[in-house]
Amino acid sequence: MMYAILDIETTGGKYNEEGITEIAIYKFDGHEVVDQFISLVNPERQIQPFVANLTGINNQMLRSAPKFYEVAKRIVEITTDCVIVAHNASFDYRILKTEFSRLGFEYERQSLCTVELSKRLIPGQKSYSLGKLVRGLGIPLSDRHRANGDALATVKLFKLLLTKDLDKDIITDTVRTETKRQVDDKLLKLIEEAPIATGIYYMHREDGTIIYIGKSKNIKKRLTQHFTNDNRKSKKIQEEIVRVTHEITGSELVALLKESEEIKRNKPKYNRSLRRTKFDQALYQYIDENGFINLKVAKADHRKKNITTFTNKQQAKSCIHRWAEEYNLCHKLIGLDTGNSNCFNYTIKECYGACISEETPQEYNVRVQQLIDNTSFDNQDMMIIDRGRNIDEQSVILVEEGKFKGIGYFSLNHQINNIDILRAIITPMEHNRDVQHIIQSYTRLKKKLKIIPIQKT
Repeated sequence: MMYAILDIETTGGKYNEEGITEIAIYKFDGHEVVDQFISLVNPERQIQPFVANLTGINNQMLRSAPKFYEVAKRIVEITTDCVIVAHNASFDYRILKTEFSRLGFEYERQSLCTVELSKRLIPGQKSYSLGKLVRGLGIPLSDRHRANGDALATVKLFKLLLTKDLDKDIITDTVRTETKRQVDDKLLKLIEEAPIATGIYYMHREDGTIIYIGKSKNIKKRLTQHFTNDNRKSKKIQEEIVRVTHEITGSELVALLKESEEIKRNKPKYNRSLRRTKFDQALYQYIDENGFINLKVAKADHRKKNITTFTNKQQAKSCIHRWAEEYNLCHKLIGLDTGNSNCFNYTIKECYGACISEETPQEYNVRVQQLIDNTSFDNQDMMIIDRGRNIDEQSVILVEEGKFKGIGYFSLNHQINNIDILRAIITPMEHNRDVQHIIQSYTRLKKKLKIIPIQKT
C-alpha cells in the first residue's frame, strides 16, 4: 500500500478561493519514504496578513516560485495509486481538488485523516492539533506551519498510528474501499466495448432513454472513471445504466459542440448540473478620451456585446498577458497597469508609448483591431478545419456572419471550396453563447488549428 503524506500552506481567504503557497509531499510505502516533493507555489493572489505572520511566507518570497500548473504534473505523478494522508485531510484534499479543477482536471484520490485516526488510536490527548499532539507524543517538529516541517511530523505520526493499529483497520478499510471501487461485470463489459477514441458517449437505461451525455478524448478511459467513482451521481448512473452507445468525432472541438447541442436537445437526467453557462468573464472594448481603443475584462453581461469570453478570471488574465506581448499592447490600456506614469512594458520597450502619447491612437488602434478581428466572431465568415474520424477525412466547422452554422466531414477540398456543397454537407446546429465560447476557447488553445476565411462572391 502506498501513501502520499502531505501538507499544504495556503493564502487564506474565502472558502474555495484560497491558493496554495507551499506544498510538501512524502511518498511512503508503509515502512519508509521512497520519494518526496517540496516546493513554494506562486498562488497568483495576495496572502492574508495573519497567514503571512503565522507561516512566515510572504508575497515577496513567492514572486519567482512556480505557479500551480507548473508543479501539477509532479503532484499527479507522486500521488498516483496512493492514498492521500494529511492532518485534517478534508482541508488539504479539498484545496488540491480545487486547484486541479481550475486547470480543468478532475483529481480523485482516496484520503485518510490523521486527526480522526489519532482520536481513535491515541484517545485521551488534550489536543489533536498537529503541534500539540506531536509534542505530547515526543515526536520532533521543526518549522511549524511550514509545509515541509508539518508533513515530516505527519509522516512520523502516521508511522506511529500504523504501529498502534493492531486490528489493522487502516489497511483493511483502504483495501475495502479499493475493492468497492472495482467494477461489477455489467459495467466491465460496457468498458470493454468502448473505443479508445475522441467522441461523444450516450448512457442509456433499460427503456433506451439517454440518462447522460458526455465527451472525451478517450471514451474507454472516461467510462472507467464514471464507473469507479463513488460519489452519489456516479452511483445512481451505475445502477441505472444498461447500455452505452457512442459516436466517434475525431475532433475534440466537434465533440464539444455536439455535446453542448445534444445535452440541450435531449435534457438527460444526470446532465442537469452541466447546463449552466460555462463562462463568467468577458472582454469588452471602449474608446478613451484620447481616441485609444481600451480593452477591459469584466463579468460577462449578456446584454452587452463582447469580443470574447473566458471561463474564469485566471484564464482571462493569462490571455491578456499573452496578447499584450503578441500585439505589443500597452498594459495601461488593457487594464494590467494602474500607475500614473508610463507602463512597465514601455520601460522594457515592449510598449511603443501609447500610455504617454508617444504613439498615436491611429498607429496603436491598428494592432488592437488586429487582436479584436482575430479573436472576435463579429460578422466573420470562416471554416475551422480539424481532424476527421479517420485518416481520409477532415472535420469542418462553419461560421457565417459571426454565427455558428454546424459541423461536417469532407474528403475532397472541392467539398469545402464550393460554399453550396459545404452548406449541404454541414449538419445544422444552433448558435448560442455556449457554442461561441467553446469555439473561441478552443481556437485560443490550439494554435495550429487551420482557420480559413470564406471569400463570398
